[in-house]
Amino acid sequence: MGSKRDLGVNILCGWLSRRSMKVKIFLGILLAFCGVVILKHTITDPHFFYIASGAIHIAGLVVLVYKLFVNKTCSGLSLKFQEVNVLFLATRLGCSVYMEADYRTVLDLLYFLLTLIVVWLMRFRLKSTYIKEFDTMWISLLVVPSAILAVLVKPHSPHLWIARVGFAFTMYVETVSVLPQIRYMQNAKMVEPFTGYYVFALGISRFFALAYWIIHVYETRGRYLFFFGYGYFWMVVLQVLELVQSFILADFCYYYIKSFMQGQLLRKMPV
Repeated sequence: MGSKRDLGVNILCGWLSRRSMKVKIFLGILLAFCGVVILKHTITDPHFFYIASGAIHIAGLVVLVYKLFVNKTCSGLSLKFQEVNVLFLATRLGCSVYMEADYRTVLDLLYFLLTLIVVWLMRFRLKSTYIKEFDTMWISLLVVPSAILAVLVKPHSPHLWIARVGFAFTMYVETVSVLPQIRYMQNAKMVEPFTGYYVFALGISRFFALAYWIIHVYETRGRYLFFFGYGYFWMVVLQVLELVQSFILADFCYYYIKSFMQGQLLRKMPV
């Protein structure tokens, strides 16, 4: 049974590897669409998507922290990625408490505390295992453009200008925050298993968040994109941000699933 399954997986992976990039993208979009359709007809509570996204993200962080304590090494992790996360999470927590504290604020607080633990471990306890030479992306390349965009394009609401800019800033930074980690893995040309688990969890988390937006737009027949009170352009921007963030993680998730189906751990970054 096992050998037949492995043979089928190898044939499928071999067939996929011979397809052009356009075909792979089309199949990926088709698979994601089927997933969204299934969720649309099985999930009735819209809050489930945000909770599921948050739970998967937190689970990935918990596993990451556990592995750091057990393995006593942070090799494979980008410190800049974690520091960018701390920056936008701290900003979003402040905006969330001021604007609308709810269960999402609690999830953000858990993200923030767990990420702080990761940064502390990397900066102090596991500092000798951190490979700075691979962590080459400048944080300013992510933060400065995000700040400029936040000033130019932000939600319309009765809240203070600084709160609206801060919230928009967190959305822009979150979209590109994983790029330092992707660059790190590309420079190292290797992926540590626990790093792969964490980045894959981020990808699945983003899929649930994107599914929520797509289903919500469909159910309102597009009216949600022009939700009164937040600014017409801002709602479209949010949708674009979700798409961009999902596409950034989609390529990694594809190779991770491929290696998992072949019974391997993703060790090398695809060229």
